[in-house]
Amino acid sequence: NNLNNIIVTDIQQPFIVHSEKGRIFQMKNRHSYGLALCLSGQITYTMNEKKFIADPSNIVILPQGGEYILSGDKEGIFPVINFKCENFNYDEIIVIPLENPQACIKDFETLKDLFLHNGNHHKIYSTFYELLDKVSSANSQKQNPLDPVTKYIVENIQSPELSNTCLARQLGISEVYLRKLFSAHYNITPKQYVLDIRIRKAKQMLRDTPFTVAAIAEACGFASVYHFCRAFKQRTGATPTQYANENRIFT
Repeated sequence: NNLNNIIVTDIQQPFIVHSEKGRIFQMKNRHSYGLALCLSGQITYTMNEKKFIADPSNIVILPQGGEYILSGDKEGIFPVINFKCENFNYDEIIVIPLENPQACIKDFETLKDLFLHNGNHHKIYSTFYELLDKVSSANSQKQNPLDPVTKYIVENIQSPELSNTCLARQLGISEVYLRKLFSAHYNITPKQYVLDIRIRKAKQMLRDTPFTVAAIAEACGFASVYHFCRAFKQRTGATPTQYANENRIFT
């Protein structure tokens, strides 16, 4: 779900397309990414011999540089926001079902109003990020069955007992299937995922708190200070103490 990693660099003024039934339009080398909603009607996008349906139940992300054919299946109204960004290199159309399309429409209307006046730069970007967050959340709920267990990991990271057996039990699946899911969605094992979260939390605590290395090791679920220090140095190239000394900010 790379929507979470987007860094927006430009947002263009939102607009509405009134599409007639039977309308045919060919896009070549799209100048930016496009986020298209639907108030009514239906459009079919054809790209690389694949068909993507846009209707009021979903949102469509159109790729920068993309080439596709748009066909008006039913007359309708389609709000569109063009934007440019970094950390998002998709070259295919993405269709994401929405449980609450009206919440996204409301953000679109807010953006339209914000563009009426100068001096709303921060509010424009904030509103657009809120819209992306709604889309990202909808995408995660539909596509990532691991969300319940990754949430469980974060909430219970202090427990040394976050084994494959424990995590598989949380989802009601086998350990073999658990490993397959982690490999498919994150390209790592469940054990590596848990260790990543532990190291991230340890970094946070080393930067932001005065706790001892032993206390941080316990709070992050490491079985001992020795295991914590060894794992931390393997991942970061520094000992916990070195990392704290180099990154802690005193005010």
